[in-house]
Amino acid sequence: MQPPKAYWIGFNQVPGIGPARLSALIETCGSIEAAWKAPIQQLKEAGLDRRSLESLLAVRRSLDLDAAWQRVAQSGVRVYTWDDAEYPDNLRQTPLSPPVLFVRGEVQEEDRLAVALVGTRQASAYGREVARGLGQELARNGVTVVSGLALGIDAVAHEAALEAGGRTIAVLGSGVDQIYPAQNRKLGLAMTQQGALVSEYPLGTRPEANNFPPRNRIISGLSLAVVVVEAGQRSGALITAKFAAEQGRDVFAVPGSILQPSSAGCNALIQDGALPLLSIVDLLDQLHLERAAIQAEARQSIPADPTERTLLEHLSSEPLHLDELMRAVAMPAAQISALLAMMELKGLVRQAGPMRYVRSAPNG
Repeated sequence: MQPPKAYWIGFNQVPGIGPARLSALIETCGSIEAAWKAPIQQLKEAGLDRRSLESLLAVRRSLDLDAAWQRVAQSGVRVYTWDDAEYPDNLRQTPLSPPVLFVRGEVQEEDRLAVALVGTRQASAYGREVARGLGQELARNGVTVVSGLALGIDAVAHEAALEAGGRTIAVLGSGVDQIYPAQNRKLGLAMTQQGALVSEYPLGTRPEANNFPPRNRIISGLSLAVVVVEAGQRSGALITAKFAAEQGRDVFAVPGSILQPSSAGCNALIQDGALPLLSIVDLLDQLHLERAAIQAEARQSIPADPTERTLLEHLSSEPLHLDELMRAVAMPAAQISALLAMMELKGLVRQAGPMRYVRSAPNG
């Protein structure tokens, strides 16, 4: 009997079945396992067209699910699916989030405070200096740096976060066991100790040109905002900015010389409404991230109380009065008040009115 994740891995290898079709299949069939084993008529009822249906049937016949799962399990790579609590919250909230994420390293709760730094592969000295400064300052403020591990701006941003002792995540256009480009292999391996390599593509997937534009929606989806540090008019970073805008994320662009082609994309973004980034303070203020470092320090210095999780389970985005919370968890009001005060300091909850509390949004 296969574990449920084996079926997710199976669907991940079916061409033409993306998030929308898989969601419809699960809704129609009742579970990921039932969808994988569904008869043809039920698959048609779920809305699969002829090409998608043929692709699914072909993969079901040819794929050894046990072997596919064992390969992942033995690799040490983590698999996050829509069904997993560990699936990144920021990404889960985006339309058509990838059903499966392969993770080398670990995506942690603190990574919900994340900003993407992206830009050209042919970075100028100016672009590199800006990327390094932003990466270091974000890391020092407890903000995870997300990028694509490409040469140029991406690599500088990742390196800066690591050097500052922070966390950083790279989204790949290949399998997480196929680090690309080769020049950044050492950097990618170092990131698995202070962050993660992430991909929606199965293990063994080679880097192909058509894999990279779709992965940019994951870069923006993992982040609260996207900063385009330096980009020409045809830079892939502009695709990330477009995805970010569609996902409701803030888009920042670093202004550059009008005489420098590598800044043409950034300047155009600002002209089209992106926020000009003149200093790290602009970014922290806009996203209310100036508290991130304080909250990160509090999480580390204050021992976790097992009752905190109990309180969090009863809190949501809807304000809950202290009296209601007290009845729900059967604790004295004084104990709950003390815990809530500590949880506020950690950025886990916030007050939404007199004696009313909500679970904090991803930006704290």
